[in-house]
Amino acid sequence: MTTITIDGKEYEYEGLSDKAKAQLTSMQFVDNELARLQAQASVLQTARMAYSKELQNELNPLGSGDTIKF
Repeated sequence: MTTITIDGKEYEYEGLSDKAKAQLTSMQFVDNELARLQAQASVLQTARMAYSKELQNELNPLGSGDTIKF
């Protein structure tokens, strides 16, 4: 049988009520979505930094002048 640990306590999955199983499924879905969104945010932050660097290069092609801070 499958056991799960919640708050340090082990439970037999098959012994959970249908409502508890549904809540667990919902929590797993939310955890997966959060992980997906965090990965997407990381990709977007990387892209933003690349765009910022290219903008700085465009505005200061010879490396002269002040650095733009965003």
